Amino acid sequence: MQKISLVIPVYNEEQSLPALFERTLAAMDKLKRPYEIIFVNDGSRDGSMDLLRVQYDKRPDVVRIIDFNGNFGQHMAIVAGFAKVSGDVVITMDADLQNPPEEIARMAAEFEKGHDVVGTIRENRDDSFYRKFCSKIVNIITNKITGLNIHDYGCMLRLYSRNIADIIAHSEEGTTFIPAFAQKFASNPTEIIISHSRREKGVSKYSFFRLVSLNFDLMTNFSLVPLQFITISGLIISLLSVLFAVFLFVRRLIIGPEAEGLFTLFAISFFLTGFLISSIGIVGEYIGRISKEVRKRPKYVIKKEYGLGDE
Repeated sequence: MQKISLVIPVYNEEQSLPALFERTLAAMDKLKRPYEIIFVNDGSRDGSMDLLRVQYDKRPDVVRIIDFNGNFGQHMAIVAGFAKVSGDVVITMDADLQNPPEEIARMAAEFEKGHDVVGTIRENRDDSFYRKFCSKIVNIITNKITGLNIHDYGCMLRLYSRNIADIIAHSEEGTTFIPAFAQKFASNPTEIIISHSRREKGVSKYSFFRLVSLNFDLMTNFSLVPLQFITISGLIISLLSVLFAVFLFVRRLIIGPEAEGLFTLFAISFFLTGFLISSIGIVGEYIGRISKEVRKRPKYVIKKEYGLGDE
């Protein structure tokens, strides 16, 4: 019987962890198959690590812990978990219980059908209108740019075959968006609809700027479309600018000097300036990420491991 490895990043989730332990262990025990749960403490500054150690002492047969020496981000925490898994099936899940662990059984059933990646789509998402609207727009734009056809990039309750997890774990890229990376290398991916709940304890760790940064990572890592769009738009605007200059010259010859149209010229100038600044910003995003890659800094640093041979 195939073993399941569940990877859960934890960052300042002291309030959510007791319920997470209870529900997740109950759901995994019901599967009647071998499993392990790898908690990755991503530099928590509250009592999360203390609770993780207590749970490890209670269930050393299935609980594993990777303790980072700082905050390296959710996706790097998952990559670290992927590098340590021993199961044939790997599942990722957030620690906030917005996606119920009881759905794991359905995901495992899809894997048995031959799917190497099982994505999830949150049904009746219990979030604010603002978050749901922005998420929908991001999903549409990102799919157009990357061509990956993922319907819910923000849901981290996902299943991967061990082969896909190994590919991600051994990737040398400094920034890795796990769902998109897996979709890129999957041979038979699928998606299922799952339930979703509002966060009951703690607060979201994703600020507006962190979400923007994450989506830039996604776009720049999986597509050159933004750069190609800038190039084509620049050529079109240059052509239109030449035609407009010719028009103004001919008009001056026919009508003579005039002050009319001054505000039109200002509007065009403002538009071109805004376009130029945006273009420089997009190019800068790519250059910044190239800079991160060439520095070859460690993706994460592990302080200690529990249940994984470093105790």
